[in-house]
Amino acid sequence: MTKKRYTVTSALLYANGSLHIGHIAGAYLPADIYVRYLKGKGHDVAFICGSDEHGAAITLQAKKEGISPQEIVDKYHNINKKAFSDFGIDFSIYHRTSDKLHHETAQDFFRTLEKKDVFTKKTSEQFYDEENKQFLADRYITGECPKCNAAGAYGDQCEKCGCTLSPNELINPTSTLSGSAPIKKETSHWYLPMQNHEKWLKDWIESGDLEGENHHDPKTWKSQVLGQCKSWIEGGLKARAMTRDLDWGVKVPVKDADGKVLYVWLDAPIGYISATKQWANDSGKNWEDYWKNKDTELIHFIGKDNIVFHCIIFPIILKAHGGYVLPSNVPANSFLNLEGEKLSTSKNWAIWLHEYLEDFKGQEDSLRYALCATAPESKDNDFTWADFQARNNNELVAIFGNFINRVVVLTHKYWEGVVPACNNLDDYDKEVLAKLKVFPEKIGASIEKYRFREALGEFMNLARLGNKYLADTEPWKLKNTDEKKTETILNIAMQIAASLAILSEPFMPFSSNKLKEILAINNISWSDAGGKIISDHHKINPAIHLFNKIEDEKIEEQLEKLQHA
Repeated sequence: MTKKRYTVTSALLYANGSLHIGHIAGAYLPADIYVRYLKGKGHDVAFICGSDEHGAAITLQAKKEGISPQEIVDKYHNINKKAFSDFGIDFSIYHRTSDKLHHETAQDFFRTLEKKDVFTKKTSEQFYDEENKQFLADRYITGECPKCNAAGAYGDQCEKCGCTLSPNELINPTSTLSGSAPIKKETSHWYLPMQNHEKWLKDWIESGDLEGENHHDPKTWKSQVLGQCKSWIEGGLKARAMTRDLDWGVKVPVKDADGKVLYVWLDAPIGYISATKQWANDSGKNWEDYWKNKDTELIHFIGKDNIVFHCIIFPIILKAHGGYVLPSNVPANSFLNLEGEKLSTSKNWAIWLHEYLEDFKGQEDSLRYALCATAPESKDNDFTWADFQARNNNELVAIFGNFINRVVVLTHKYWEGVVPACNNLDDYDKEVLAKLKVFPEKIGASIEKYRFREALGEFMNLARLGNKYLADTEPWKLKNTDEKKTETILNIAMQIAASLAILSEPFMPFSSNKLKEILAINNISWSDAGGKIISDHHKINPAIHLFNKIEDEKIEEQLEKLQHA
């Protein structure tokens, strides 16, 4: 197998609040599964993420809490960094856009684009709050959405229908600072004339061609991603301001730009690059290998509300700058609902990750499993506590955990934990071993196509195969009459268990590590799965439960907590 280099990014998380399960299911768990799989295959991967610490949402939260924007981002950066780590999301680096290196990187990027005449500078009328004497960033303006007529749409996006907006499109705009109708006042900004890039973008998105060469296969992109991109391009791209009148953010590094900062959607994606620089500095690597080498694959994991920024605006910026690779895929997920209702941070209708980790200590993988199994990969999906409990009890405990427990307990009961030899194989043994052999490839093929639910389903099918093999052969009945056959059955079952230890790692890393400890195996990789991993007479450790049953009372507590949200 050829080893490849990958740069995998997950959307930078706004540092104005805590992580909830919608974030995890959308952009972080799928990326972590993908990266763990790639690393298991021996590929070179930089897994990049961090806090997006600029933009109006941060300053709004700071005003609400009566503290500085820096205090807000420090607070939430640390809470979220810890929650990610505790949940097993294994970033190469979790950086932050308030860092000096990021400011320098973003400003250098802007200067290069400015020197290349990528921007046009123009003066226009923008919304201004007379009471607070300041221009209003998009998030400081709310009004009625022109597309779905929902109240409370922001100047950059309607969170009800998900469409991207500009403040001028809002019906009855209002300043969130004063609650009054803003006036229009002249100001100058640097604009990105996206319409100048339509032709190559259309070829790149629809055909996968870039500068006369094939760059990627668009058939591997999700239909919702292609659909949204085509809709934007067919509607005609327009110039978009790349600077804002704000005092919090990356200062625009050119003349006549006092009081202006980079638009957060120019600043934030460059955060992937500055984070890679920091990681490379810390790891003795060359950051340019991960962003400027044509052999590197760049993959962005995001939610569907960020498609336009990662598939149109950021690629334009990267190509206009020159020397950077463009994404070969942007596997955006749809949204996860909770108990049939849309997640809402303002209404506290959410399951907060740090609270889950407190309430369900040692059960990180139960949530990882449930979120992967219900992932909104192609359309919005629903998470319910009842489904979570059922998946834990009826699948993780009753299928995966049960198989491991039976194999390990029988090996200790009959041979004091020493794995017996594999003797003569009958046709059924051969059939089971042949089936075992194809699982790594089946699971891997689904992961490579970003079908993580499908991959997880195949993994559970392997655990089912193990349970069926034991139920069909009944080694506990054979032990006194056919010792040799019993040895063979348990040896084969042990190989299935060892493959499960490897193949569970992308989905359930905590349980994978626990299982490897029980089986006393290490220095194993994806390529070992499906074959003979555990040698005859290998000594394993005593059984411990991989998963614990979740009782009704625990679920009722969580539902009660939601009702008081």
